[in-house]
Amino acid sequence: MKYYLIAGEASGDLHASHLMKALKEEDREAEFRFFGGDLMAAQGGTLVKHYRELAYMGFVPVLLHLPTIFRNMAFCKRDIVEWQPDVTILIDYPGFNLNIAKFLGKRNRKGNQARIPVFYYISPKIWAWKEYRIRNIKRDVDELFSILPFEVEFFEQKHHFPIHYVGNPTADEVRLFRQENPSPQRQDIIALLAGSRRQEIKDNLPAMLRVAEGFDGYRLVVAGAPGIEPEYYDTFLQGHRAEVVHDQTYSLLSQATAALVTSGTATLETALLGVPQVVCYKTPVPRLIRFAFNHVIKCKYISLVNLIAGREVVKELFADRFTESNIRQELQDVLPGGKGREAMLNGYKEVEKALGDTSAPANAARIMNGLLRGAPSNPPKGGKI
Repeated sequence: MKYYLIAGEASGDLHASHLMKALKEEDREAEFRFFGGDLMAAQGGTLVKHYRELAYMGFVPVLLHLPTIFRNMAFCKRDIVEWQPDVTILIDYPGFNLNIAKFLGKRNRKGNQARIPVFYYISPKIWAWKEYRIRNIKRDVDELFSILPFEVEFFEQKHHFPIHYVGNPTADEVRLFRQENPSPQRQDIIALLAGSRRQEIKDNLPAMLRVAEGFDGYRLVVAGAPGIEPEYYDTFLQGHRAEVVHDQTYSLLSQATAALVTSGTATLETALLGVPQVVCYKTPVPRLIRFAFNHVIKCKYISLVNLIAGREVVKELFADRFTESNIRQELQDVLPGGKGREAMLNGYKEVEKALGDTSAPANAARIMNGLLRGAPSNPPKGGKI
């Protein structure tokens, strides 16, 4: 079968590459065409556009690149229709991918041409923001695959839209790393994970460096993000004693004593590798963001660790709470001898248990293959709204 996949950033490239590998095990004749990155390309098939051409973050960068974004969307739609895949698989990246789903959903509902089913792997986080998008998902998405256990209740009980919880790929990747590296040695290292995009790094890394340098006796190591050229970090590291490593995040975390982490998948990776952390995320207009979080955004936490646990396991210093004095105090509390270290490590065990121990890409590939080979060509499960 022919699979068209769309991933728009480094994490999507990683998860999609594992899914592709699993799909090949289910379907020996699998053909791939995709928007993605180097990890997906290593699995074979045709890389149409690299995610570096797609990833823009923040209001101003998006505004400045709107013509490019629209051109990429239009090209992607034409390319899918011309290639006629058996399925289009969208991986996270909702701003772009929900637009593609809308296009394919409208095309599929016309009924005068062969349907191209839409599968969404790593469901959009509409429980946090833009919950109204559930209408679009019900209308345009044939099958939704979740990697977060609490999403089942949100989609199925609150919105009556059946989904597939397949396990968590980050947990899979950490388990594999642990198997291959069974006895890591902790060292006096403070790891700094400042995000996967340039703007995140620019916003968060300077304060992280200034705080961490106040803790004598620790090596400070920055985890270089995939897709960010090494030279980008040079400006931030000048005058600091920190070093940067690339493509070694899991190895770094397996040796680190504590970490300062920008919110995202990295918070979950840090937890599953047993490293006490402080979640740091600088925002513009911090008081306004705090108001929005308290009154508009419909979730209690920003880190995956806390969202999965359903309680505050790690401290979240974002918006008005993002200050160097706060970061310094919370880091002190999670270093050896700190009052919050053991409680956080115990909380991590709850998170790991909640995620389960099944293989997300293997489960998703098995379900996808079964649906494509056995299910009739029906409208999306949500039907018309």
